[in-house]
Amino acid sequence: MEFSLFAHMERLNPQQPHAVLYEEFLDLCKLADDGGMRAIWTGEHHGMEFTIAPNPLMSLVDLAHHTKNVRLGTGTVIAPFWHPIKLAGEAAAADLMTGGRLELGIARGAYVYEYERVMPGMDAWEAGLRMRETAPTLRKLWQGDYAHEGQFYSFPCSTSSPKPVQQDGPPIWIAARDPNSHQFGVHNGFNIQVTPLWQGIEEITTLMERFDAACETHDGTRPKIMLLHHTYVGRDEEDVGHAAQDLARYYAYFGAWFQNKRPISQGLMPELTDEEVAANPITNAKSLLNDLTIGTSQQVIDKIKRYEDMGYDEFAFWVDSGMSAEKKHASLSRFIDEVMPAFH
Repeated sequence: MEFSLFAHMERLNPQQPHAVLYEEFLDLCKLADDGGMRAIWTGEHHGMEFTIAPNPLMSLVDLAHHTKNVRLGTGTVIAPFWHPIKLAGEAAAADLMTGGRLELGIARGAYVYEYERVMPGMDAWEAGLRMRETAPTLRKLWQGDYAHEGQFYSFPCSTSSPKPVQQDGPPIWIAARDPNSHQFGVHNGFNIQVTPLWQGIEEITTLMERFDAACETHDGTRPKIMLLHHTYVGRDEEDVGHAAQDLARYYAYFGAWFQNKRPISQGLMPELTDEEVAANPITNAKSLLNDLTIGTSQQVIDKIKRYEDMGYDEFAFWVDSGMSAEKKHASLSRFIDEVMPAFH
């Protein structure tokens, strides 16, 4: 089992300066690098203070100057927001600028709020089709002299400029949930990233079963699969209980953004009440204690051992939670010092 960090800047109120949030983001990334994690992942989002990440490649290039060994991954770029030539070229440039440390995670996107603003009229189905058309073109553009005639993109013979540093280009990861997405990723030789969100061990098991089924119908090398999950390592049971309450609030905001029904001003959503946070029994604190990778050090070790036994190759510590910077730092430190050694 390998370990990585999944992180963004997140802003819940106007009193939080962006410059401070970025320093806190850098602090977590440096901790992950110094602690021996394999990779850092950061995604792409637009117009949302809840998750601040307008260009992950820009963030990763800067992280290359603050870290030494860790791999730097997009988790994920939203494929329909990029022309294939543009994505291939900018990813190759980022690979060059990071010294060949880039990994490219690709997804269709999830928030209708973003679709409405960046690609009006596009729905999740079309976004998925665009992602499946774009992803296979990247290696061909990195190889060079590739022309394309597709449903959404057509262009004459083209070559990525610059070329990536890594032979055959950065490793590509596909965010997958349904069986067709797993099959698409595996059959194209891409690694797979899965995110069960709050759904617990049943969903974690189902996602691995879908990956295994796709691998059984693929003659090539078995790709890697990464599990991205909200994680918190508490100093004691009381601390863990408070973290579960923080994550229940986080998921209330997550759900509200996903439903796209509330007014947004200056990229912020009006503060949710305690009653609104408690309204969803699926993501209340008691359920999340069981369904997320949170607990004391030994409890988290036991949960991740189970994921490892299923066949997951990498576990990504999802730190976004609305918690204070100090609380995030302490949890990640305990994960590095007390959890990771149990797997080496």
